[in-house]
Amino acid sequence: MDLALFKELISYTYEKEWLEFKENWYDRKGIGEYISALSNSAAIKGTSFAYLIWGISDEGHNVVGTSFDYDKEEKGENLKHYISRNLNPSINYEFEEFTYEGKRVVVLTIPCARLVPTEFGKERFIRIGSSKETLRKYPHIEAVLWEKLKEVQDSIVNRESPNQNLSFSKLLIYYSAKGLPLKEGTFKEELSFYVPGTRKFNILAFLMADENNITMRVSVFSGTRKSDNLYSVREFGNQCLLYTIDQVLDYCDVINVIQADESNRIVERKDVPLFDAKAFREAVLNAFIHNDWLGLNAPMISVFSDRIDILSYGTIPEGQTLEGFFEGKSLPRCRELSDIFLQLRISERSGRGVNKIVSVYGKKAFLIEQDFIKVTIPYLRLIAHKSSISEQKSDKKVSKKVSKSEKNIQRILAEIRNNPNITTNELIIIMNLKKTSIQKYIRKLEGQGKLKRSGSRKLGTWLIEDDVDIK
Repeated sequence: MDLALFKELISYTYEKEWLEFKENWYDRKGIGEYISALSNSAAIKGTSFAYLIWGISDEGHNVVGTSFDYDKEEKGENLKHYISRNLNPSINYEFEEFTYEGKRVVVLTIPCARLVPTEFGKERFIRIGSSKETLRKYPHIEAVLWEKLKEVQDSIVNRESPNQNLSFSKLLIYYSAKGLPLKEGTFKEELSFYVPGTRKFNILAFLMADENNITMRVSVFSGTRKSDNLYSVREFGNQCLLYTIDQVLDYCDVINVIQADESNRIVERKDVPLFDAKAFREAVLNAFIHNDWLGLNAPMISVFSDRIDILSYGTIPEGQTLEGFFEGKSLPRCRELSDIFLQLRISERSGRGVNKIVSVYGKKAFLIEQDFIKVTIPYLRLIAHKSSISEQKSDKKVSKKVSKSEKNIQRILAEIRNNPNITTNELIIIMNLKKTSIQKYIRKLEGQGKLKRSGSRKLGTWLIEDDVDIK
């Protein structure tokens, strides 16, 4: 047993439904009954394991040591064989002894009940406070137990991780940075990182581990379809999921370029983002929280010239209605994963995430199919401000019709003036033009001396005619 976990257990000033202290007590039938009672109580309380610890005083719960012998034979049969023979179903309980502060202690680790109640000698037991009782005396508690056992289904908590050699240093740092330090010895159990009834890491642990092989892709296309040229793919992941989310959100902040609204301008121009940042954030968080991670596939983000598509695997959870979904009555696919997001204040249980998206883009933003949910975030395109008729008449030079090419060149100059650090890829998205067209216009401006690059192509900035000394 982990020493930190042992210290945590003995720190309790009173016994729990899943925790019992003894000093030297030995009764093989009674021990078997306690295994049944503690296993069933752990299932009700939602803990993966229960514990029976010898070497603890009845009063004060001090460590006093024990002479308890779990290898003792009685009537030609040792204790462990006797218990296993009378347990149904078979569970992987474990005796462990060690020395603590110079005193011998014995810990019996008991997995929680799964699928059916744990019984001993054809009788089911339960803990009522600190007392061991037969379950049939408490039909209302038995009903609760069965409901808990029915909840056990194939999920990222019940499915084993493909890698059992996991570490969680990044997760500990993340929690600490939020002012919520985790306890080294107990956080794996508290966050439900073990498959119930075992000491094997589950997929939830795999998602939160320092290293994994789950990759999140952000693909940028030149047009409005995936058949158009793919000119950029950014990959995030292979690490604790929480860091991946942060990186994806930071990257998409860069995509969300600011447009200058010159219409009806009097004193100050109005800066308008390409898309609503809050709605986009909620769409990304919902995709991660409600994604079906059993296939170890991360959500996908596709950036087009007119929109961003955020796709997560799996549909709305069983028991969730479409009406309830849009009303914000959220049912998480995995409560344990959702709880982590809530603890860290990354998300909220109010269900307002869907409401935020709907309030900006409407229900039409959602496409809900049998195997996936897709949220579409359209771009807000500003229409170039047109001069009034009187203004056009006052300037005879304007009467000449401006070509489409000249309009595009003027738009490029306006975007660069607004954001000298703008990239070619961002211009492609904003103007809905091909890369070759953008490059042609830039070369033309550079050739005319109207545009100049300061610094490298990757890290430099643009200077336009007003700021360039043309020799």
